[in-house]
Order: sequence, then structure tokens, then C-alpha cells
Amino acid sequence: MSDTTTTTERELDLVTRLRGPVISLTRIVVAALFFCHGVQGFGAFGGVDGQGGSVPFGSWPGWWGSVLELAVAVLVGVGLFTRAAAVLGSGVMAYAYFTVHAPMALVPLLNMGEQAVLYCWVFLLFALIGPGPFAIDALLRRRR
Repeated sequence: MSDTTTTTERELDLVTRLRGPVISLTRIVVAALFFCHGVQGFGAFGGVDGQGGSVPFGSWPGWWGSVLELAVAVLVGVGLFTRAAAVLGSGVMAYAYFTVHAPMALVPLLNMGEQAVLYCWVFLLFALIGPGPFAIDALLRRRR
């Protein structure tokens, strides 16, 4: 029975040690993907039409949405003002879902809104759990 307890304690210790790095790595990967999503509005990665098209300069919500996506991606990616940026990113994606996708159909699978829903909830999660240990926010917190 002590072997089971020891194994469980070792597993819990490993989970505890990996929690922070996994949160940080997940935050960085999500931010990198979100950055790619944001630059699509400016014509990268096939653009908004698959042919390299971009949204018109200054247009609402397309151009401003892309600018907000890039700002959120950079801030969340480096872990600076992570919670506030994540709340903003969650809101941007909720807005995108309800104004662009939901009018076509309510179910994300039917309205191509799965990415918006996932980003919305993942950013809300980062707003609640924070950036993890490998972030500028964590560095600033340690210096205080």
C-alpha cells in the first residue's frame, strides 16, 4: 500500500512541478496562433478570402478586430498585463462569435465559429489562472 501512496505522491509532485510551465507554454502557443489569426486580416496566410485579401483600413469590426487580436496576442504571448489582455481577447472573440458567426446558425460547428468560441474560453481561462511562471508579469511580481 505504501508503494501506491508513494507513486501517487510522486505523480502529484510531478503535476505540481509541471503545472506552471505547462500554463506558460500553452499561453505562448495560444498567443502565437492568435497572432497568426490576427495577421490574416492584413492579408497574411491567405488573408480573409484565401487569396491574400485584407480588410479595408480602419473598417469596423474587421480592421480594428485584427489590430486588437495582434495586441492581445503580443501581450498574452510575452505575459505582460496578461489578465487584462486575456479579458480583452475573450471579449473580442465573444463579439466576433455573436456578430459574425451566430447569425448564420447558433451551433459553432454549423457557423464556422469554433475558433472564436475556443479563443474566447481559453482567454477567459488565462484571465482567471494567470500567465504562469514564464511571463513578464511573473518577473515583475518577483522583483517587488
